[in-house]
Amino acid sequence: MFRRIRAGDWIVVVLLLLPVLVAWPRWWPRPGAGAAEVLSALGHLAGVLGLSALLVGAMLSVRLPGLDRWFGGLPRIWTLHRILGFAAFILIMLHVVWLAFGALPISPEAAIQVIFPPLEHGAVWIGWGALALMLIFLAPTFQFFGRPHYQRWKRLHLLSVPAFLLAFAHAVMLVEHALLWWGLAALAVAAVLWRKVLSPRLGRHDYTVEAVTALASNVVEITLAPRGRAMSHAAGQFMYLTPHDPGLEAGRGEEHPYTLSSAPGEDVVRVGIKALGDASRALQTVTPGTAVQIEGPYGQFFERYEPQRRQLWFGGGIGITPFVSGARALQREPGAGPEVTLIYLANRPDRAYYMDELREIAQGHPRFDAQIHYFQDRGPVDEAFIRAHCPDLVEREIYICGPPGMVQHLMGLLSRAGVPRGHIHTEAFDFL
Repeated sequence: MFRRIRAGDWIVVVLLLLPVLVAWPRWWPRPGAGAAEVLSALGHLAGVLGLSALLVGAMLSVRLPGLDRWFGGLPRIWTLHRILGFAAFILIMLHVVWLAFGALPISPEAAIQVIFPPLEHGAVWIGWGALALMLIFLAPTFQFFGRPHYQRWKRLHLLSVPAFLLAFAHAVMLVEHALLWWGLAALAVAAVLWRKVLSPRLGRHDYTVEAVTALASNVVEITLAPRGRAMSHAAGQFMYLTPHDPGLEAGRGEEHPYTLSSAPGEDVVRVGIKALGDASRALQTVTPGTAVQIEGPYGQFFERYEPQRRQLWFGGGIGITPFVSGARALQREPGAGPEVTLIYLANRPDRAYYMDELREIAQGHPRFDAQIHYFQDRGPVDEAFIRAHCPDLVEREIYICGPPGMVQHLMGLLSRAGVPRGHIHTEAFDFL
């Protein structure tokens, strides 16, 4: 759920509604209009909004570092992108249905002619082509047939480009004032062009794998050294990593997001990676000295809210990495930063990847405390354990990163403990 309206939200609303304001007077029902005319007007309105949503969704695929701050982080842009894609599909379906029902009082044949005219009415058939492509590339997102393979989904999602081009062609062939549609389409094409063609060449930083450190079974921390222009980042941010090691069994040349574990200002970039899929499993054996590219940084996990309010961090699994970055940042500036308590939720000691280092940082920092909770020994963390180490939890800004089950458990627990919902912050990667 979105917690507040941001500058990016207003931009999305304006871009969505501008075509409606331009086109609606043409289709506004006359006073005393019957149901057929109203349905026909609603059909045109749904078509305009559907195309607007499709084009604005394409614009949100641009993925420019820094732009995500306008929306509250890149994961929130992903959510907006998915909502707009789903809305565009539903609206375009309503566009077809309402136009047909608007012609039904004339005759059933007239209704059929509206949506299935003779072949010489090319604009309508182009619209059907756009709808068919949307159904194909959106079906995996709706998970009609289960959760798809990520790379297969990415390739299939490329059909969104011809889909919105066909939808655009359908619109400009039927409207009188096409200049606005041309402008929106130009922005959408520019976003896709940057994302797919220019960004891999101009928006990435060249790095070399300096070291691969095993933290636990199927978990490593990879240290990357710049080979030119370095990337600066804040604590808690993430990046896209594209490895080029020819010896990798999977993922070579593919980009995947990983949270940064290095502190801001380090000469190297570090990421903690757990084997959760083919690409991340292959990275466990990436060869030191091989080339990688990184893109970013993205996200603002620790920057969106009250930066000086006392904080409580909950990290579990590989979700500990943004907090490792935050702790390392505190270590570099012992006199700076808010008062922080970290509660590390691990299944057992060998899965507490960074605990020794976190304890060492806590010993040297007067306002940082690190505690460990083992599920194997105590079961799910409870309010008593949290209050024992952080009695003032209700007054703190709380940050959570970890497996979905852990996040869900903590959200319910903290709510029952009286923590205001606006003080609880999570950030998760969810593409589909």
